[in-house]
Amino acid sequence: MRVNWRVINAAASSYAPLFASCAEHGFYLRPVDAPAADITCYSLNSVNEPAYREEIAGAGCTTIVGGPHASACPDQVAAYADYVVVGEGEFTLPRLLSHLETGGTGPVPGVVTREWARPIDHTVILDAFPPFSVMKGYIEISRGCPFGCAYCQTPCLFGSTMRHRSIDTIVRYASRYRDIRFVSPNALAYGSDGRSPRLEKVAALLSRLPGNIYFGTFPSEVRPEFISGEALELIASVRASRRIAFGAQSGSDRVLSRIRRGHSVANVIAAVECCRDHDFLPIVDFILGFPFETGEDEQETLEMIRWVTRHGKARVHGFIPLPGTPLGGTVPRPLSRSTLQTLGNLALHGRITGSWDDPAVRFFKAHSDISP
Repeated sequence: MRVNWRVINAAASSYAPLFASCAEHGFYLRPVDAPAADITCYSLNSVNEPAYREEIAGAGCTTIVGGPHASACPDQVAAYADYVVVGEGEFTLPRLLSHLETGGTGPVPGVVTREWARPIDHTVILDAFPPFSVMKGYIEISRGCPFGCAYCQTPCLFGSTMRHRSIDTIVRYASRYRDIRFVSPNALAYGSDGRSPRLEKVAALLSRLPGNIYFGTFPSEVRPEFISGEALELIASVRASRRIAFGAQSGSDRVLSRIRRGHSVANVIAAVECCRDHDFLPIVDFILGFPFETGEDEQETLEMIRWVTRHGKARVHGFIPLPGTPLGGTVPRPLSRSTLQTLGNLALHGRITGSWDDPAVRFFKAHSDISP
């Protein structure tokens, strides 16, 4: 039985771990640019999903779809795909492939079809699965997030409890790279419950890593309230980069409360100042256009963006109401003409990047930090 993986830029971080977990069960996920026999697997987000819907529906092979959108809207995806993997795929996808190889037709836990659905019956322990094998990828050190931001699909896919890969396993896979990059919803939360840092765990990890270490930059950003002098000194002792990326999301405390961010504007200011004091370049994310934003909220965020760019860089994006989130189904608030002009001028001077005018762009292309 031949199993294929549909190559999609936005799904690159899913390919490496799923390739590795499937290979351990004898299934090679062959990369393809179009659906092919016998089985083709897809990982889709809620923005690129419409672009592949017709292809999947008309594929002349068995189709399996997972990813953030499939986890948020399994019944919708099951209307045109043969099988939908809900949640994490490291255990479910090989189990489903083994089921199909032996001619199985009944329900599989964690899978939805037009005829049946079976709830997930497991939680992925990261050490039980390799982060990559032949197809290399970033090393995922943590998974899950306890904050449940109103715009974020992470709880649909990975849940609200943080899980961590062990230091021994991380070091073993890191030794295969010269430049080491990680995946984490909050790198400074490594070893913790995700709400309070345990810097002794971070220190233990960093002290054992070889090579050039990129920690606290994409795709292992941090949260502003986790940034401290002690944390930055730890990173500085091993770093290959003087950049730290974190999400502010808004310059309005009212908006931060509505989106359940769990931090304040004061936390963001303190984080930027701490980065400046320790010779790090802060790269700060913002979202504009929340449906409940007022003109005053928008101006407060714009002022915060201006202030950040005097000390670092900003990435600015337009709000997207993603399915499965508390803000799913809402309508983004259009940005004022003056705000668009200000953002355009900041971009022309190289002080910000992002997709505030076309928010979907960031879901179709690879993400990267801004170069200093």
